[in-house]
Amino acid sequence: MTEKLTVDLHPIFRSDRDIDNAVRSAVFRAAAQKVGVLEIIPGKGSGTLKRRVLAKLSQPSLKKFYRRVEADPGNEGRILVHF
Repeated sequence: MTEKLTVDLHPIFRSDRDIDNAVRSAVFRAAAQKVGVLEIIPGKGSGTLKRRVLAKLSQPSLKKFYRRVEADPGNEGRILVHF
């Protein structure tokens, strides 16, 4: 079991389709590899990308793969998905 998988969204922040695909594939990959925590890095910025990622993660088709989602208390530009 791998400890953590990290996905950085900075390179694709302008493309909504790429963001959705990256988040979805990261959740599927983390679940398949039995990763403990998926770390998604939307960055700090205005928070728009972070809200988009949280909305994507709250969809029922993805929600069934993980236990909980939290914003990292030590770094507001990071989302932790626990499996």
